[in-house]
Amino acid sequence: MRVHHIYKLCIVTTLFVIGMGLGLAKAVVVQLGQADVEDGVQVLTRGPVHEAFAEIVTFNPEPGIVVSKAPPDAIAEMPAEQRPGGDNVAWIPGYWAWDDEAIDFLWVSGTWRDLPPDRQWMPGYWIRSGQGYQWTSGYWADATVSEIEYLPKPPATIEAGPNTAAFSTGQSWIPGCWVWHQGRYAWRPGYWETVRPNWDWIPAHYVWAPRGYVFVEGYYDYSVDRRGVLFAPVHFGAGVYRRRGFSYSPTVVIDLAAFTDHLFVRPRYQHYYFGDYYAASYRDAGFYPSFSYYSSHKGYDPIYAHQRWENRQDRSWEPRVQAEFKSRRDHEESRPPRTWADQSKLITSGKSGGNRRVIATALSQLTQRKDRPLRLQPLDKKERQVSVQRVQEVQKFRQNRQTLENRVPVKAVEKPSREFAPTKVRLPRSPIVGKSADQFGKGQAPPKRPQTLQPDFKVKPKVTKVERAPEQPRAKQKEKSKGETKDKHNGESGKKSRD
Repeated sequence: MRVHHIYKLCIVTTLFVIGMGLGLAKAVVVQLGQADVEDGVQVLTRGPVHEAFAEIVTFNPEPGIVVSKAPPDAIAEMPAEQRPGGDNVAWIPGYWAWDDEAIDFLWVSGTWRDLPPDRQWMPGYWIRSGQGYQWTSGYWADATVSEIEYLPKPPATIEAGPNTAAFSTGQSWIPGCWVWHQGRYAWRPGYWETVRPNWDWIPAHYVWAPRGYVFVEGYYDYSVDRRGVLFAPVHFGAGVYRRRGFSYSPTVVIDLAAFTDHLFVRPRYQHYYFGDYYAASYRDAGFYPSFSYYSSHKGYDPIYAHQRWENRQDRSWEPRVQAEFKSRRDHEESRPPRTWADQSKLITSGKSGGNRRVIATALSQLTQRKDRPLRLQPLDKKERQVSVQRVQEVQKFRQNRQTLENRVPVKAVEKPSREFAPTKVRLPRSPIVGKSADQFGKGQAPPKRPQTLQPDFKVKPKVTKVERAPEQPRAKQKEKSKGETKDKHNGESGKKSRD
């Protein structure tokens, strides 16, 4: 059978009509070839990466993005029909993410995830705010902690990279961060740490929530190729997901080898992105290629840090990565396609460029690959019922988190620490919890946590304009306002006074 015929058969999305007791009563298959847009479903080969699959680390966390449009209700998403083997794997449902180019929401498909040890998944959510609808990111919390502490906004980072030489080429720099200690923020310096094969160290960082900033201590996660199955995001027409009895089960998988070749970080949106974001305009929109993210002092990319370590003996690797990025930026024809339909056209035309531009594959083809076959097993009826029930539990847990975190005005959270008292809130245990380290067999457990340095109280935070504002006497504030008003009456914009 010719290649284009194989792909034509693979380009499908299954719409399930759910019967009684979570059984499948009927299945309707919709072809998603070149007419996928007309059918109201467009499978993408670029877009945001599910937060549970890859959590980004930003040095200066910000409140979530705000959009004017209300997100739709979560669609009925069924777990993919095959899953990776193992007893530490769970289906984590998808969610709506904002696509500022389409000026609409897209669906970030759920993922089969090999769960990080000793971590529980805190799903993100949309909440109505004064300006519109605001996103609160999901994150991997410590599974051994029953309370979440909400802190005031941490000071601006002073992380500037290594201040000493590494002891060996097998080490990687772990950035420093501010930690809440004895009622105030203190700087915990960065350090060199030996990299472990097959494991990524996710450094300590903060996640914004309407109630405060949550400190996420560093933890070990699987390397990308061991994390599970990442499915393609989808643009759904409203007429599709609002059909009576509609549900969706993803079938298009992102190739994790190609994924790391086309990986970007967008800190303002708190997401990794993959695919074609090479045009110069994306830099202005806040997209950073992995190799430049850390040097921008915006944050840290554990995935790229591990890649660099794996290629530490190849001095030409990093320059080659940068050269390939520049080539794709300057030559549109060398970029990967943006949709599953476009990729199929590329393959049938024979112009895929040695598969360097092929970024997705059908789930049914994943186990048949000769280069990197993935061991998958079909879901039996009991496993499917458990997975569907867990999806419902995740949705309920998301609502509980949303309720608990939206009891404090957002403006109060952004005030200096002396005006915001940290609070601890008990949140029920997440339905998605990874095995504890002591439950793994020999050779499978994560490495021991590295020893962090003690906080240094001698290091002072940089005073920002936002922090100085509350310290100004009221009289001076009134005088300043009058000065600005006077400038405006004199035909000036008042900008000079504000500066």
